[in-house]
Amino acid sequence: MSNSIQPGDTVAVVLKGSPLIGRLLSIKGSKAVVSFGGQRRDQGLPLRDLIAIDPEHLFDNSVLPAPEQVQDSAPSARAVVEAWQLLETDQPGGMARLSLCELGELVLTPLNLEGLAALWSWVQGSQQLFRWRRDRLLQPLTLEERASQRRQRRSERQAQRKEERQLELLRTERSLTTDEQAELGQIWIERFSHWIQLLKENPASVGSDLELQQWSIPLSIGSDAADLRHWLIVRGLLDPNQPIALRGSVWSRSFPTDLEAEAERLVALSDEEQPGDEQRIDLTHLATYSLDDAGTREIDDALSLERRDGCDWIWIHIADPSRLIGADSPLDLEARRRATSLYLADGVMPMLPLVLAAGPLSLRAGQRCAALSVAVRLGDDGAVVEHRIARSWIRPRYGLTYADGDELIDLAPPGDEALSDLSRLLLQRMRWRRSNGAVMFDRPEGRFRRCDESLTLQVIDPSPSRLMVSEAMLLMGAVVASFGQQHDLPLPYRSQPAAELPSSDELDRIPEGPARDAAIKRCLSRGVQGTRPMPHFSLGLAAYVQATSPIRRYADLVTHRQILAQLSAVQPMGEERLGELIDDLDDPLRQSIQISREDQRHWQQVWFAERQSTVWSAEFLRWLRPQDRLALVHVSDLAMDLVGCVASTDPAPGDTLELRVGCADPVRGELQLLIG
Repeated sequence: MSNSIQPGDTVAVVLKGSPLIGRLLSIKGSKAVVSFGGQRRDQGLPLRDLIAIDPEHLFDNSVLPAPEQVQDSAPSARAVVEAWQLLETDQPGGMARLSLCELGELVLTPLNLEGLAALWSWVQGSQQLFRWRRDRLLQPLTLEERASQRRQRRSERQAQRKEERQLELLRTERSLTTDEQAELGQIWIERFSHWIQLLKENPASVGSDLELQQWSIPLSIGSDAADLRHWLIVRGLLDPNQPIALRGSVWSRSFPTDLEAEAERLVALSDEEQPGDEQRIDLTHLATYSLDDAGTREIDDALSLERRDGCDWIWIHIADPSRLIGADSPLDLEARRRATSLYLADGVMPMLPLVLAAGPLSLRAGQRCAALSVAVRLGDDGAVVEHRIARSWIRPRYGLTYADGDELIDLAPPGDEALSDLSRLLLQRMRWRRSNGAVMFDRPEGRFRRCDESLTLQVIDPSPSRLMVSEAMLLMGAVVASFGQQHDLPLPYRSQPAAELPSSDELDRIPEGPARDAAIKRCLSRGVQGTRPMPHFSLGLAAYVQATSPIRRYADLVTHRQILAQLSAVQPMGEERLGELIDDLDDPLRQSIQISREDQRHWQQVWFAERQSTVWSAEFLRWLRPQDRLALVHVSDLAMDLVGCVASTDPAPGDTLELRVGCADPVRGELQLLIG
């Protein structure tokens, strides 16, 4: 219709969302200049946007109405309803079509330009009687269409009320009930999941996330990760005591029902003879000791001492889960996905179902248990003179805590001196490793534990029994590595590159203790895992394999299978496949470290928040960021290295300082320690 428009014609247009009546001043190609009433300036517009509304030229001499005149000339509701009824009734099916001016003749009295402008504004508004068609004519809606629109409006009102209710809930500064969270619906659940994922993967991007920005002001969320964390926790949408890194990880879900059922089935089979049992040697006559922290359920190592032909043989027994769990079985694949048991302050998230891991797979006192056992005879200097590896049956006589073990080592009661003798032999082995360059940091270590909602700080001292067990496990790793080298057997060897340690003069300038240890630790490289034996610098070993926790570490289980294959003359896993498997385990192992660190960091914040006024003595270790005055210190009362901000002094390693809490807010995930 635009090609029939001429300068001077009255036209209708929608300009930036506003329906207006104007007059065409001029045309140049596809562009037109239109004037409007009131204070609005002339506008250059595309010719195709203009609609001729006065084909009879009734209003050529009329003054264009100002906005306030248009408002005063709106058509009456009764008139437009009567016009709709007339047109819908006369034309069944709603097929009547009419121009804006023709509708004006039905509803406006008198018909003038002000009224026509008001009618144009009404047509383009939210009215539910007429449809504006592509051919620029009006058509009355049918009864069915109006009913459908009423339903849609009702649905929209309900949705709006629901959204208002949801926003009202989310503005509430309290934990939402289960029913209230259900009211929020799937869309909000997905938003929360996205926001929590931001906290997990990229906290620095919280302030720039477009979706979050949309809601930050209406919901008073704030602009950084701490603000978002606080907002979610206050409303009960994020558990402050659960590491965010745990969400979506392999440990975030419990074992599927079918795997739990399979574990129960294996428990029932555990007393029956299994393939390979005929190769087991009977060591149930030996006095065998297991030593663990109180409450430990996965017991995967035990020790014995055998005196034979005038020689002392150290027996190291390790649980044998491969007896019941076949390679590539459903339980094995789940253990591979997890790679390790995850230890948090609240407890353990096991690699294998506890009904198995704490049941027939564990070396339980008083029970006949399947094990992979290593016998070692040491020379006078602590070097390995002779060793033997075999499948075995053992019967642990004592299930001891480390405190029990310390007492037995110290007292060496008559008739029960074996543990004291084992301690002596393994101290001899430790001296041998030290003479071969081992770097040892035998100092207390603090770790937070939580039981029955009570938070405690457990300080683990390097007691005689702990040192004995630790050295026995290292001895086992060295013997297994030697076995692998002897048989050219691919194993998940652990190694560490050689390091250039501080000189004696440099170390002598640092007081002995945590500060000197810190200076040495800075020089050490991270350990690496591979399929070929290489030296492990800080352990002082030519080769080393972790093989003592197959219930809790999948790589250790793989090591056992490789050894057992060699002992049984069965083809072991090839080096290439083992390398791929090691790579597959890397990601869940990294995740486990991240989750554990986040967990301990949170409980550290809780601990310090409860002790805002306490002052601790701290030993300066080293600067982390001198420009920001950030330093690493050691607090012996907590057996921890902590990061804090040094006030004004310029300390040297070993200097004694005071540490106090500047800010501790576990809800926001913030901790600032002040050192002075």
